[in-house]
Order: sequence, then C-alpha cells, then structure tokens
Amino acid sequence: MSQPEAVTEFARFCAFGLPDTDPMVRVLLIEDDPAVAEGLALGLRRQGYQVDVAPCGEDGLARVDAFPPDLVVLDLMLPGIDGFEVCRRIRAARTLPIIMLTARDHDADIVLGLEAGADDYVVKPAQVRVLAARIQAVLRRSAGAGAHLEVHGDLVLDRAALTVTRDGRPIALAPSELRLLLELSSAPGRVFTRGQLLETVWGHPYLGDGRLVDACVKRLRLKIEEQARSARYIQTVRGFGYRFGPL
Repeated sequence: MSQPEAVTEFARFCAFGLPDTDPMVRVLLIEDDPAVAEGLALGLRRQGYQVDVAPCGEDGLARVDAFPPDLVVLDLMLPGIDGFEVCRRIRAARTLPIIMLTARDHDADIVLGLEAGADDYVVKPAQVRVLAARIQAVLRRSAGAGAHLEVHGDLVLDRAALTVTRDGRPIALAPSELRLLLELSSAPGRVFTRGQLLETVWGHPYLGDGRLVDACVKRLRLKIEEQARSARYIQTVRGFGYRFGPL
C-alpha cells in the first residue's frame, strides 16, 4: 500500500461511525506527523468540528494569534518549539482550553505538560472517540457557570461572569483551573478527594492517577495565593485530598 493510500485508510478508520456535534466549535490541531494529523482531523470533522491543522509549534502559535480557536489539541513532541513551550506561550496570553497529545505515558512528561498549562491529556495512539469525548468534556467545563458572586476574604468569584479577582485585581485562569476553583469553593471546609475532583472537574473515572488534580492545584496556587508554599485558600489534607479556605 502506498503512503497516500495508507493515510487515507487510517483516516477512514478513525472517522468511521462517529456522531455529529456542534459545527461551530473550531479546533486547532498542532501535530507534525502527517498521517496522525490527517486521521485525527478527518475524524473530528466527521464529528462536526471545524479543524485547522498546524504542522509545527511556530505555525500553531501564529494561527492562534491570527484566528483564535475554541480549543487546541497539542502534540508535545514537535520540531523546533516543542509542545511544552507552545503550551506555555498560549497560556501566558490566552485562557482557551488545551488538550495535549503525548506519545509516552511517563509521569514526568505528563506532569510537565499539565504544569505548562494543559487542561487534559491523551496518550498516543489517540483514538478519535476518546479525543472527541475529552474535547466535549473540556468545552463543557469551560462553559459551565453558576449564577452568583462569592467573596472569600480578598478573593472574589463571579460564577456568572466566570471571573476571579484578588484585592480587586483580575486573575487569569485556565478553564480547568477555574473549574477546579469553583468546585472547591462550592463547599468551603469540605475535603475533596483526588478521585472526586477528577470525576467532577475533568469527567474522568478515578483509576489511582491523581496527576491532573495535583498539577492543576499547583498552578492554581501560584495564581491565587500570595505565597504558594503557605497556602491560604487551597489546603492539602494529607492522605485525603484538598479543601478550600480561606484560613
């Protein structure tokens, strides 16, 4: 089988039998492997997503600036600027959701990607059904909101506007960080286990892997606490999980 035929066959396999979704959602896929990019893009388009493909980090960043997507699917192992740096640059300027693709299920790679600002991750070879489910879950979390203003010490949460301020200064949070903060602050003093947070914030069943939660808590503390090492708002309850203050 020739290379073009192999790419087409892979794309057909990825796209087979998938349901439609909101045609207005625009996904930017940053992936340097043509076969993988072709298969995932076609599969997501069959789902109803608008998909733009960038073959490298530089191109991806340019497309984010020129025409910001609703969500980025980002391969970590890219030529030139790697996915970790692309993620950091996107997160420094924007709050749009990011799902990273990693070819290696290594703790270090996944934690680094999450700490760089990714909202979720999928391990390659990525099945379109799994990736689409993660996309839908991240977009639902990004759109979710309550309907009232909450004051917790010098931290103010507007659940309707999805904004957070401390001492009157706005704090830019990634979607997963905001969702985690809203979940923890919904019941101050209550201890949430990592499993509970993983299921309610990320929509994943808990299988003993709390890396998503721990990495997101670390990023969130850096943004909302005066000193992340002496946490005032998000406290660790050793052996159990986390609870929201303030102290």
